[in-house]
Amino acid sequence: MKKWKKALIFLLAAILLLPTAALAAEGENGAAAALPFRDVADGAWYTDAVAYVYGKGLMEGTSGTTFSPAAALTRAQLVTILWRYAKQPVAGGSLPFSDVEEGQWYTEAVRWAAAEELTVQQTGRFGLDEAPTREETAAMLYRYARTKGAGFVGMWAFPLRYDDAASVSDWAYEAMCWMTMNGVILGTDQNELLPQGQLTRAQAAAMLQRFGAALWAQSPLSLWTEGSETADTLTAYMEAITDETGPDYIPVEDRIAVFDLDGTLFCETDPNYFDYMLLKYRVLEDPDYKDRASDFEKEVANKIKEQNETGKSFSGLEVDHGRAVASAFAGMTVDEFNAYIQKFKQQPMPGYEGMTRGEGWYRPMLQVVEYLKDNDFTVYIVSGTDRLIVRGIACDSPLGLPNRQIIGSDETIVASGQDGRDGLDYVFTEDDELILGGEFLIKNLKMNKVSVIMQEIGQQPVLSFGNSTGDSSMAEYVTSGNRYRSLAFMLCCDDTERENGNEGKAQKMFDLCAEFDWVPVSMKNDWATIYGDGVTYTGAQTAAAA
Repeated sequence: MKKWKKALIFLLAAILLLPTAALAAEGENGAAAALPFRDVADGAWYTDAVAYVYGKGLMEGTSGTTFSPAAALTRAQLVTILWRYAKQPVAGGSLPFSDVEEGQWYTEAVRWAAAEELTVQQTGRFGLDEAPTREETAAMLYRYARTKGAGFVGMWAFPLRYDDAASVSDWAYEAMCWMTMNGVILGTDQNELLPQGQLTRAQAAAMLQRFGAALWAQSPLSLWTEGSETADTLTAYMEAITDETGPDYIPVEDRIAVFDLDGTLFCETDPNYFDYMLLKYRVLEDPDYKDRASDFEKEVANKIKEQNETGKSFSGLEVDHGRAVASAFAGMTVDEFNAYIQKFKQQPMPGYEGMTRGEGWYRPMLQVVEYLKDNDFTVYIVSGTDRLIVRGIACDSPLGLPNRQIIGSDETIVASGQDGRDGLDYVFTEDDELILGGEFLIKNLKMNKVSVIMQEIGQQPVLSFGNSTGDSSMAEYVTSGNRYRSLAFMLCCDDTERENGNEGKAQKMFDLCAEFDWVPVSMKNDWATIYGDGVTYTGAQTAAAA
């Protein structure tokens, strides 16, 4: 897998010096757990950190009821903690240390750390029960960070301006420079680093909590919650399929992912699909068109209005909507249609403060798209929304996909001078423009998505992302009989605080994921944000009245 692209300021705010107040405990998405330790008092500076490491299985107690926060951390404990943080990878090879025996609780951790060259000692005696120094801990953290793409690259210079800088060992100097440069180690009030000092178990717990948060903040999926099983599933998949030596390797030309749009990448319920709201505005509100709208277009637009206000379903509305869009915008050039969409995108998003209609992108999912592209995936949108409308939504947006990779429902496009003649009987002229022909062709939902993937992409994708039963066929096509390891992810709209969610609908999708072995995405629990800072959900009823 490619290294993480950016090694910016990497605030591994580890407690490597005197104890300081720990970060606040994680919320409902984190690993905070009820503590059985009678020596960890409520409100202590390290309580939240102990809950974090205990809840994540990184550190255990020294007994069933004690954590021993003031006890010194041992080297065996440190290497095991880091190994657990790395999700206990399996390493081959013999043990290079004379005092490390096979079959002990720390054995595989030491083997892994030695294989990754994280340990200060390379051969000889490991010193299992000895306390690692601060500079040793800093070096191990730095070396692990480098395996994730962080650290100094090329020439660098950052002097240690501390009174005891000369006591930093040569092998730890780069690590200490990087840690201090990035605000990880600030020194004491006496301007000392204390590189030969040691860590307590409480300090180690706080260090791991801050290390985890900071490392996750620099990950390609930093807008997902730390510890998200769904995010971990995707990153583990990426590690496997980009490993040229592994059994799951997928050549670059076969790395294809398909995404639905509404409810998967973009706000679905504002209070209805973007293209539904666009038609409603065109037919019922646009002063330049509403008086010219056909009875059929008005009928469809009023059904959408009623659906927005009451939630009522109408059989066949998907296709009727497609037909109404085709007729309501007939005669517009492709560019004029796009300009109309761009203007509509500037309207405030109903039901939200701080967001326009065109800004309703799910930020965590945009990270997924970038993550896939960084790993040489070709990403396609396969949407039920009109193809030209999807292109208009994506135009000048953070999605960053070319029009050729955007597939949707279709209507006819003809030459402005064609005047109803068949395309086989007409030759495009220099005076022609491409205009919307007014005839609806196909609604790209359900099985139609599978057909259009074969028609336009020409091969089976390996990743699918959707959110509804309209995406089920696409998900099953991607994961059925695939010669490569493949996955289907389904978003579940279970967030009713930050988004117009629906817990009943979400539960049905969770159940389908369990039945079909799809990977569920909880908008509530897997995402640290949905639309980014400054956006507030105000309620669906306000939207319906808009």
